[in-house]
Amino acid sequence: MTGTETTHEPEVRAIESDGAPARYARGWHCLGLEKDFADREPHQVLAFGQKLVVFAGSDGVVHVLDAFCRHMGGDLSQGTVKGDEIACPFHDWRWGGDGRCKQIPYARRVPLRARTASWPTLVQDGMLFIWNDPEGKAPPADVTIPRIPGVEDPEWTDWVWYTTVIEGANCREIVDNVVDMAHFFYVHYSFPTYFKNVFEGHTATQFMNGVGREDLVRPGSSGRKSQHATGNSSVATYHGPSFMIDDLVYHYADGVDVPSTLINCHYPIDGNSFVLQYGVIVKKLPGLADEQADAMARKMGDFIRLGFEQDVEIWRTKARIDNPLLCEEDGPVYQLRRWYEQFYVDAAEVQPEMTERFEFEIDTTRPTEAWKREVEENIAAGRTALSAARKPAGQHA
Repeated sequence: MTGTETTHEPEVRAIESDGAPARYARGWHCLGLEKDFADREPHQVLAFGQKLVVFAGSDGVVHVLDAFCRHMGGDLSQGTVKGDEIACPFHDWRWGGDGRCKQIPYARRVPLRARTASWPTLVQDGMLFIWNDPEGKAPPADVTIPRIPGVEDPEWTDWVWYTTVIEGANCREIVDNVVDMAHFFYVHYSFPTYFKNVFEGHTATQFMNGVGREDLVRPGSSGRKSQHATGNSSVATYHGPSFMIDDLVYHYADGVDVPSTLINCHYPIDGNSFVLQYGVIVKKLPGLADEQADAMARKMGDFIRLGFEQDVEIWRTKARIDNPLLCEEDGPVYQLRRWYEQFYVDAAEVQPEMTERFEFEIDTTRPTEAWKREVEENIAAGRTALSAARKPAGQHA
C-alpha cells in the first residue's frame, strides 16, 4: 500500500432543467362547469399565454374567442352579450361565436377581413372544454373525452367543484403525480398497497389500491358516523395532457362500498402558472337523503382539497427538475414524461415510443413495511398523520 490512498467519492449530482416548454399542450382542456359560463355575461379566461372571452348567446351555446377586438384592440371580456354576439365596449363591433364580425352598427358594411380566433369547444357531462393546437388543426375524431356514467343520474350527487390558481409552477408537476406512489402517503395521507401504470396512445392510467390509515380519520358521511374507511381502490386515467377521470371507491368497515368519480384537470395560464380544478360526484347510498349525500360529497371534496393544498405548497417551493434521481420503488417518471412529450410536438413528429403501450408495477413490499412502522409510531405517540406532517416554512424543530 502506498503512503497515500485515493478514495473515489461519487460526483455531486446536479439538477438539470431546460425551463418550461415554449408552447402549450395539444389537446382538450376543461375550463370548468358549463353553467358558470352560461349566464349571458362575458367571462375573462387567462389561458395558453393569452386572454380569452367566454360567453353564451341567446341560444345558450357557449363560445370562446380571443379577447381582444381586431378593430382597435378593445377587451371583449369587458363588453356585452347582445343576442348571439359579444359586443366590444370600445366601438360596439359585434363578434359571433364563429369568430366573424357580424355587424358594426355605425358602418355600411363589415370588412371582409373582420375575423378573430374562435376556439373549438365541447360541452359534456356539465363541463366546458376547449381544444388547443399550436398547429391550428381541428381535434381528431379519435381524440375524445369519455362520458361519465354518474352525471345526471339521480342516484348520484351533483358536481362539487373546486378551482385554484397555481403560481410559480408548470403544469408538468401535477402530471408527474400519475407515477409518484410515495407522495400519496406523505402528501395525501393515503396508504398504497398496489400501484401500477399503463400508458397507451393519448391515455395514461394509474391503478392504485390502498388501506385505511389508522392514524387518520377518513371522510365519512352523515348517518354513518360510526363507520370508517378501511381502504380504497382507484383507476385514474389522463385522457390527453390535462384531464383525468378517477373512478374512486371507498371501502367501509360495514362492508359498504361508496363509488365516486373524481375529476382532476388543469389548463395553463402561462409557462409558470396554471389553473387547477377538481370535482367529485358520489353515488348515493340506499336510505340516504339527498342532503346527506351532498354533504358526503362535500366532505370528500374537502378532504381531497387538503391533499391538493399540500401539493401546492410543495410545487410553490420545489425546483423544476428534468433529471430526477430515482430509486427502485419510484414509478416510471421518465417513461411518463416521454408519453407527455407527444402533446408538445407537432402531430407529425409524434414518435412510436411516445404512444406505444407501456406497463409498470411497483413492488410495494418495502414501502408497506416502512409506512406500517410510521403509522404505528404515530399511534404510539398520540399523533395523527396531519399533526405529524412537515412544519410550515419558517418553523424549526
